[in-house]
Amino acid sequence: MARGTLLVTAPIRASWHVGRVANRRPETPSAVRLELDVSTWPGNHAGSHLDIRLTAPDGYQASRSYSIASSGQSTRVMLVVEELPAGEVSPYLVQQLDEGDQLEVHGPLGRYFVWSPTESDRSPVQLIAGGSGVVPLFAMAMAREYESENADFRLLYSVRTPEDVFFANELASLTQTAVDIVHTRRAPPESSRAPGRLTQGSLGGFVFPASATPRIFLCGPTPFVETIAGWLLQLGHDPTRIRTERFGGIR
Repeated sequence: MARGTLLVTAPIRASWHVGRVANRRPETPSAVRLELDVSTWPGNHAGSHLDIRLTAPDGYQASRSYSIASSGQSTRVMLVVEELPAGEVSPYLVQQLDEGDQLEVHGPLGRYFVWSPTESDRSPVQLIAGGSGVVPLFAMAMAREYESENADFRLLYSVRTPEDVFFANELASLTQTAVDIVHTRRAPPESSRAPGRLTQGSLGGFVFPASATPRIFLCGPTPFVETIAGWLLQLGHDPTRIRTERFGGIR
């Protein structure tokens, strides 16, 4: 996934590119994994996003932002798109886009919600995801995977059912990031944890303590992010160490 390292301070100019779908496959029953070949892509930091623009035959255009699941100095860009039935862009990407098709993409975008393995801060890193909010955090965990010496990583992933888990095989094989998956509606048969939503009490058992001064990256639907961020503050975490990214609705 990560091919080469990019410094967070390195200037990367966002611009429009043409990408070709090199590979696509189902990720979950409602989401698809897309790998794009973008010959002019300058590379991107883990946690970055891009815009996809679609143009209809009559000239109508629709654009949406998507987190990037890959990072580093590569012209292969990976996305995972979950379909929103009432959406203008995601149904096309999930149901109609095929290998060999071309897309207009604008990026890379985002400097705030990114992590680089070259950062001097060796404090623990806590990743917290709700649903499809795991995509940029997966990029961070994969970037960490290729570093022999760096900060301790944990990922807390809240998802409805086992079938809704993004990157299931990759998460199970991570060696540098401790992964906890909380199923809110149905847990796998082998799970020792009953399904249920996170609570402030259970959250404290999954994340680094405030005394460890972790850097926290939190991504998911707006209600999820606002609730978790509030609980983190009540648990004593430094608000300046919490970075959030959110999206409207529940995907």
